[in-house]
Amino acid sequence: MPKKSQIIRAKKPPKYKTRIVRRCFRCGRRRGYMRKFGLCRICFRELANKGLLPGIRKSSW
Repeated sequence: MPKKSQIIRAKKPPKYKTRIVRRCFRCGRRRGYMRKFGLCRICFRELANKGLLPGIRKSSW
């Protein structure tokens, strides 16, 4: 869990565009981030298993 100061700093526009830190809007995690959903892999999996993400189904083959 990141500190509040890290979350606030990530929301602030950076001096250079390569310094953008994308964080999960739910938990604040920055690793394993999926841009399309704005979530980290852990939160994505939790919400997908509960059926809260429209258009996402668990695959099996």
